[in-house]
Amino acid sequence: MTTTARPFSDALAADRVDDDTYRATLGGAWNAAGGKVHGGLMLALLTSVVQRRVDAARPDAPPAEPLVVAADFLRAPDPGDVEIRIEVVKLGRTASVCSARLFQDDRVMLAASVTTGRLPDEAPRWVAPGLTSMPALPRETAVDPGQQRGPGRTLAKACAMRFDPADMPFATGKTGDAAMRGWVRPLGEEPDVLFALLAGDILPPTVFNLGGDVGWAPTVQLTALLRGRPSPGWLRCESESRTVAGTWFDEDTSVVDESGRLVCQARQLALAPLPR
Repeated sequence: MTTTARPFSDALAADRVDDDTYRATLGGAWNAAGGKVHGGLMLALLTSVVQRRVDAARPDAPPAEPLVVAADFLRAPDPGDVEIRIEVVKLGRTASVCSARLFQDDRVMLAASVTTGRLPDEAPRWVAPGLTSMPALPRETAVDPGQQRGPGRTLAKACAMRFDPADMPFATGKTGDAAMRGWVRPLGEEPDVLFALLAGDILPPTVFNLGGDVGWAPTVQLTALLRGRPSPGWLRCESESRTVAGTWFDEDTSVVDESGRLVCQARQLALAPLPR
């Protein structure tokens, strides 16, 4: 499979049909388990279209940046053509709100509310102690999943990823806590806020470390807060679950850039591929 020089930016290409409608093509290297399109990529695509819509409505204002993305994953689209429809709910000087829906074959696949505004230029006034224990750069023991068999192999063609085997006991047939860690960055470009959004859903599901089946774990709902513009380099991603009950599990993910700044917080509810 060949990849483009900038697989992430290229995957966000969308053609304007009218003020509120855009068309795009999903797929390429951005496929997750089961051959379905990666959910984080769909969020980034939907959000980028909302930014374009808000910028067109407010041409004299600074460019819109995502602050909050709250999405319901209704169905899993196949790679191929999709249509994105936007409804402007509010245009404001501080925050604007749009609803966005992604259609395939006239069926709603993803519905989201996207709040845009301007991310802060200044450094944080306060940061919680122990924001991350991960080093800024991948450890020497971290491996490229593109060179391994298992989760992340397909996505490694679309972005650079590094996982430490110590954080993924399931990969060697062991069990551990419902937590995951890894490093990620786009290929051919530096990370931006849309890539930080994608990174909030890039790690393998935490429940893999609990034992049981390893397979597609579909997200049902995800809410992401974008907290800053990432600095160049690697993004550190950490996710953990609070409760795994039946087939349902939650994940809280933090994304921290090389400078130590928190750039994305994501919380999702998903279905685990564990025996019922």
